[in-house]
Amino acid sequence: MSKSGIETYNENGEWKSRRQGSSRPFAVGGTKAEQQAKGRAAATRDKTEHTIKKLDGTIGEKNSYGSDPNPPKDKN
Repeated sequence: MSKSGIETYNENGEWKSRRQGSSRPFAVGGTKAEQQAKGRAAATRDKTEHTIKKLDGTIGEKNSYGSDPNPPKDKN
């Protein structure tokens, strides 16, 4: 069973971070940058993916800190 990723998102004007699939955030408040740092630390520790959402809820950035099942292919 693979670990769920971490997502940093905005809800009701407040930045939060949670494990995907969970309804409760593990960190709440502060700036987007502060929540990104908390999410990145959790994703690094869990060796999983960190998804950072924009204010409108769309995905702005994704970073993988573990075994990536679809690593990028280098250009020759």
